[in-house]
Amino acid sequence: MIPVLFENEDIIAVNKPEGLASIPERAEEKKNVLALLSARYAGKVYIVHRLDKEASGVLLFAKNAAAHRHLNDQFSSRAVEKTYIALVHGRMDKDQGVIEKPLRQFGSGRMSVDTERGKYSVTDFHVRERFDLYTLIDAHPATGRRHQLRVHFYSIGHPIVGDPLYGDRSVQSSFARMMLHARKITCRLLSGNDVTIKAPTPKTFATVLKTHTR
Repeated sequence: MIPVLFENEDIIAVNKPEGLASIPERAEEKKNVLALLSARYAGKVYIVHRLDKEASGVLLFAKNAAAHRHLNDQFSSRAVEKTYIALVHGRMDKDQGVIEKPLRQFGSGRMSVDTERGKYSVTDFHVRERFDLYTLIDAHPATGRRHQLRVHFYSIGHPIVGDPLYGDRSVQSSFARMMLHARKITCRLLSGNDVTIKAPTPKTFATVLKTHTR
């Protein structure tokens, strides 16, 4: 059972665990968040945005077409505030910063910085805590490109810990999970009221953090 963080007549927000896809990634794949919620509710459930399979945290769904359009408009206009917590390799010098690098998807499914053909992408971040070999950060993606946080931090020499696609695979494979968690989303409901939905940091995240930084 996926934990429900918030629900009203229009939307449902869940705390997606790592390792579970938001939607089917392959035709034969049956276990994903959308399928699980669709089986739980009588009416249609609409996906609003996605989290990478390896990430965890707040994931929004709409319960009707009007709410779906309303939330999509907010994501398109960058009115939704998103906060992620991540553990990255290396010790960051700056307390905060902005990564503004255009991204493009390549045939392999990987994303990369492409200053000529990439789409505008920007991420703000600030440091929560520094360790000898790692840095714990809060990241705020102003845009919503595929793998944006993963590629942005990789591009500045601080790949997200445990990322299977970006960084030294021999190092990354030694971690139990990718250390990226969507911990907070603020959006506007159809009623006009703003709501902030928070997802507690999962035990798997805390365990990796404790194991590798103590």
